[in-house]
Amino acid sequence: MTVDCTRLASGLTVVTQSMPHLESVALGVWIKSGSRNETTDEHGIAHLLEHMAFKGTGRRSARQIAEEIENVGGEVNAATSTETTSYYARVLKDHTSLAVDILADILTESAFDEEELRREKQVILQEIGAANDTPDDVVFDRFSEVAYRDQIIGRAILGTPETVLSFSPGEIRTYLDRNYTTDRMFVVAAGAVDHDEFVREVESRFSTLPTAPGTPPSFEAATYTGGDVRETRDLMDAQVLLGFEGKAYHARDFYCSQILANILGGGMSSRLFQEVREHRGLCYSIYAFHWGFSDTGIFGIHAATGGENLPELMPVIFQELRRASEEIDQQEIERARAQIRAQLLMGQESPAARAGQIARQMMLYGRPIPNEEMMERLEGITISRLTDLAGRLFFDTVPTLSAIGPVERLIPTTDITRSLSRQPARQQRAAS
Repeated sequence: MTVDCTRLASGLTVVTQSMPHLESVALGVWIKSGSRNETTDEHGIAHLLEHMAFKGTGRRSARQIAEEIENVGGEVNAATSTETTSYYARVLKDHTSLAVDILADILTESAFDEEELRREKQVILQEIGAANDTPDDVVFDRFSEVAYRDQIIGRAILGTPETVLSFSPGEIRTYLDRNYTTDRMFVVAAGAVDHDEFVREVESRFSTLPTAPGTPPSFEAATYTGGDVRETRDLMDAQVLLGFEGKAYHARDFYCSQILANILGGGMSSRLFQEVREHRGLCYSIYAFHWGFSDTGIFGIHAATGGENLPELMPVIFQELRRASEEIDQQEIERARAQIRAQLLMGQESPAARAGQIARQMMLYGRPIPNEEMMERLEGITISRLTDLAGRLFFDTVPTLSAIGPVERLIPTTDITRSLSRQPARQQRAAS
């Protein structure tokens, strides 16, 4: 299954992977622009634009957009993240042209009707309200806000009720014209697709997209700050997030960070799951993750537990972090590699997963990355690299703590700082 890539004269990049044994095609448009590309006064506009794209064009009403794709058994959706936005569809191979036409229509001819905008603002206000009522959503929003204090990268993607209600059609179009330009957009398809034919379809239907502006849009460089935010609520359980400054996508230790997260909390065999949940029964959910951005990253541990378990839970997590900086078994590395390899190969079996993977690689690295090359990068990760990284991640940066629920018994900030110092654990016990 080869990947073909064509850059059109307009600057738009078209990429396909033919999977001829399938009867369907997953396709989409990925834009290298997200909530981080908003200005200070545009909080939430990237997400609002994603919604409004489906609310009518010069040729189709909102209902016609939905009906045309569903009349042929297809589906269409979109998503906004911190640094990217995507609009994607899945259809049977005979209806690829229709899907391309609809995606092009909503991205080049959106009407941004005042009445539709008024209604969609109310929908997003409900979405914001629902997120605020969901503790495991709130804890992540607060986590980002305190990790990147007073910065656009740390803001919630949805925006606030005040900002969402303030936007006009003109402001939405200004954001679109500034960020949805051909040099930042990738049209990707995987499945039963012919590359040359798909390129012709895209070139014809996306011909009116704006090309790169004289001054490319940019965003402020991220500065990790760390800090502590706690919100006591009358809930059945406590949601706790502990984090540290991670690595950007292009950093040498990015893949090493992914392996470390997997070893610590990437599955039922991981250290945190086994020690905290299985052996001690201190929580019902615990896992580790590593998010990479273009110029920064976040390494985090999320736990959900009863408030009465917090005094015992946090020291055990600190103990596992310190142990990771001192000893890692080769078998743990091999298990993490096997899990990542399986994810890569399983993704090859899904056209939607493959299209998304190719799009992310194009935006981040400018080319598709073969699975073999990905595994080669992972092969270079050694025990010494992992323990050294763990020491630097967990004990050389200011931690970020976000907690919500019955968190009165959560360890004080000063004790967290002391627990995550370079001082050996035995010295800490003696000092206390």
